[in-house]
Amino acid sequence: MHLIGELVAVLATALFIFALYWMNDPKSARRGVFAGVTGMTVAVLATWMQPEILHHGWIVAAIIAGFVVGIPLSRVPLTAVPQRTALSHAFGGLAAGLVGTAEYFLWLGEHSAQLTPFRTSALVAEVILGFLTFTGSLMAAGKLQEVRWMPQRPVTYPGQNFVNIGVLVIAVALGVYLVLNPTAPSSGQIFIAIAALALVFGVLLIIPIGGADMPTVISILNAYAGLAAVAMGFVLDSKLLVTAGALDGSSGLILSIIMCKAMNRSFTNVLFGAFGKAQPALAAGEQKEWKQESVEGAAQLLEQARNVVIIPGYGMAVAQAQHKVRELFDALTKRGVTVKFAIHPVAGRMPGHMNVLLAEANIPYSALVEMDEINPEMPQTDVALVLGANDVVNPAARYNKGTPIYGMPIIDADKAKTVIAVKRSKNPGFAGIDNELYSLDNTWMLFGDAKAVLGDLVKQFGSGGIH
Repeated sequence: MHLIGELVAVLATALFIFALYWMNDPKSARRGVFAGVTGMTVAVLATWMQPEILHHGWIVAAIIAGFVVGIPLSRVPLTAVPQRTALSHAFGGLAAGLVGTAEYFLWLGEHSAQLTPFRTSALVAEVILGFLTFTGSLMAAGKLQEVRWMPQRPVTYPGQNFVNIGVLVIAVALGVYLVLNPTAPSSGQIFIAIAALALVFGVLLIIPIGGADMPTVISILNAYAGLAAVAMGFVLDSKLLVTAGALDGSSGLILSIIMCKAMNRSFTNVLFGAFGKAQPALAAGEQKEWKQESVEGAAQLLEQARNVVIIPGYGMAVAQAQHKVRELFDALTKRGVTVKFAIHPVAGRMPGHMNVLLAEANIPYSALVEMDEINPEMPQTDVALVLGANDVVNPAARYNKGTPIYGMPIIDADKAKTVIAVKRSKNPGFAGIDNELYSLDNTWMLFGDAKAVLGDLVKQFGSGGIH
């Protein structure tokens, strides 16, 4: 039975690896999802068949509970996928923290000899990473969901980084003491203190981070959850859990590096830089004039163009306008207009957010072009249609060292011959600064909900209202 379990675990690991590989390409992404689901199912069965498992009723109850929670979460709209992902990380972190806590007190009470320095170190790492991932992910989900009592912009105060680092250092120091004295009379209380500090640190880690950094934060939390799973694998002596956690953690880390590179920022700047903090000095300046265009005028500009580049952002996601975007895409292509979509790596609230939304509307993946590939084409573009994107098209990122987005690669929308920007209001983006693109001579503004504005544009093409 043990040999069969080991072979099944190898199969599950292989499926996880193939799942990541296949999800690199949109054509094989669906196959990757099925491989991941199958791998997880096989992993559960491989664990369940171990002879050490005695209380099968608890496992059945846990599976039922998972279905009860998981099925409703699988039906959230695509606009809520970022916070749904954050909740998944929270569940993973909570599971790791609870398992580590249970194992420690089990060994402390009955099998103290099991608390070797290595196992105690793994337990401490598991609990710290698990619980900080739990509360941090809940905070991230709350920010993404725009919960009323949780501001999306950074919450900062004097000495914040000192407090944050101090909490983590205390938790680690207590962990070191526990490793050296795993069965000391006060070890149980120390372990609880470590768990409590990890929970607090997860909250403190996220509150100074603004919404603009959420794609990177979600990736980092994914890496933390994976590392917690690795530590849990060492605690439970599960090679499958170690490999699965390593895959999860490394993929999250790699994705975080890509996100940071896309914003020209470091991990420490993301975690401690309070990106998204309002810039009073900049916002207080005189607002340059924005030229407003009518729907009829915008439709004429689009129809007269030979090529159009659509730049989607979070405003499109909030309005759930992706299907209207598809209708506009069809209307323009039927008239012989070449339409491409410029995708910024950090547009939206999670990596690949825009790709997922546009794919839901069945927009051809060949029409989606990454930032580095589309930028050389922007000077020859007749019309750049900006849909709710803000900081990722702000020209200030190129030269204004006083802005938090300085140095961040952007889509060169301003270099297009004409820019049409669809925006709900004159409020700045998450970086807290005005977008200079909107006041340029070649930019025209269309104010309103992206879905409603695009619907009106499509009507202009369908009703013969363009002359």
